[in-house]
Amino acid sequence: MSFKPQIKVPATYMRGGTSKGVFFNLTDLPLEAQVAGPERDTLLLRVIGSPDPYAKHTDGMGGATSSTSKTVILSKSTQPDHDVDYLFGQVAIDKPFIDWSGNCGNLTAAVGSFAISNGLVDSTRIPDNGIAVVRIWQANIKKTIVAHVPITQGEVQETGDFELDGVTFPAAEVVVEFMNPADGEGSMFPSGCLVDMLDVPDIGKFAVTMINAGIPTLFFNADELGYIGTELQEAINGDAQALERFEIIRAHGALKMGLISNLDEAQSRQHTPKIAFVSKAQSYVASSGKHINVDDIDICVRALSMGKLHHAMMGTAAVAIATAAAVPGTLVNLAAGGGARDNVTFGHPSGTLRVGASAIESNGQWHAEKAVMSRSARVLMQGNVRVPQV
Repeated sequence: MSFKPQIKVPATYMRGGTSKGVFFNLTDLPLEAQVAGPERDTLLLRVIGSPDPYAKHTDGMGGATSSTSKTVILSKSTQPDHDVDYLFGQVAIDKPFIDWSGNCGNLTAAVGSFAISNGLVDSTRIPDNGIAVVRIWQANIKKTIVAHVPITQGEVQETGDFELDGVTFPAAEVVVEFMNPADGEGSMFPSGCLVDMLDVPDIGKFAVTMINAGIPTLFFNADELGYIGTELQEAINGDAQALERFEIIRAHGALKMGLISNLDEAQSRQHTPKIAFVSKAQSYVASSGKHINVDDIDICVRALSMGKLHHAMMGTAAVAIATAAAVPGTLVNLAAGGGARDNVTFGHPSGTLRVGASAIESNGQWHAEKAVMSRSARVLMQGNVRVPQV
């Protein structure tokens, strides 16, 4: 019996923020994978190594966590006044599907760098030394993001002294601006309310802030869910019953947000919405052993991604946190002390993060203008990824 040889696809393995993924230039993909569809999904699943019933990704480039099972496809932008189109795929670990419903805020920090290094940004927009402003069209959610990428002697500057909790080593700072991050033209609160009650049969009723900014997110009070708000990954990810309960709550929240039409659809929409819980600022010890002092933060936030507690914080969820904190009366705002604010420093399992946002009220509806955060990014490896032919 004869077998076809593996194909070679040019690719770059990059870290962006607290995530990493496999980046592709659209034109480097096989022709059949240059358009959305089963051929593209089949290729990218095999690149990552999914579905993997062992949940290890031993036979692929994935890292067997939601933070490291990601793919990115970039191309010259088709949109006016933008440099690059950015398409993100969240690859399931043990199931054969890719969720294209949302963005990855962390990997956004690497998009500008890849675009510059791969000729997707006009050379006239890149200084010899200074900051290159890369205008990104996020194709999943149809939003504009602006990345400020440091340049030294015409090349992307990746090394530096900027430290990001959740990332082991320092690197160059990349400032990322999420423009008008709320979805749609109406209120970024789908129900029109800052706080709703979510009734989950056989589990309970919970106060919830449902917001669609950065990524659709459900915010709960930690104590109502039975938590303190300073939990680390093992406290939740090692509890199968708790994870199942979170998923049931998330599914009902997705239904209430109007993201799905029936509960069964939540199984194929695991990337969105996110589910998170908040508490007032507290001192705790982060997963690295770093002591987080109550005076260093405004609020504690824990968030789940793809069914597991995230080791730090998803970038898009950080946008949701910043935006919700900027609106007086949301659960996030109240946990952070209430009142008007344009930034918030929150504690997460790996440490802290400061994010800023501006939101305005008009005709009884809140609108997000911009959210800003600093991340870092660097190339880990580049060359060709090898994929067995189907």
